[in-house]
Amino acid sequence: LSSSIAPAPAAAPARPAKKKASKPAKKAGPSVGDLILKAVSASKERSGVSLAALKKALAAGGYDVDKNKVRVKTAVKKLVLKGALVQTKGTGASGSFKMSKKTEAKKNTLFTSFRWLRCNKTTQ
Repeated sequence: LSSSIAPAPAAAPARPAKKKASKPAKKAGPSVGDLILKAVSASKERSGVSLAALKKALAAGGYDVDKNKVRVKTAVKKLVLKGALVQTKGTGASGSFKMSKKTEAKKNTLFTSFRWLRCNKTTQ
């Protein structure tokens, strides 16, 4: 029985599995938004803090503003959209910003409630 059976085609060489590039580790520390909120809340300006003054404050705190200009702008815009910051002058990321009344009220109530708990602690 010699039938013409075609030899099996040669198996394609197995490709090694591609290794997925690992994402760089997230840096420890506060986010840009948190740094901006700290800088604005520390300011005593009545009309708010300008973007230039905000960048100076971040740079003084050790943040590389020149390298992360876009991050600072987007963080400011997001904070305005969330309602954490209020824009007093200008549009977009330019202008002056100050803390919203809601954020200040939330911070004050947390502090007073903590102080109340600490003062009214029952001693056993």
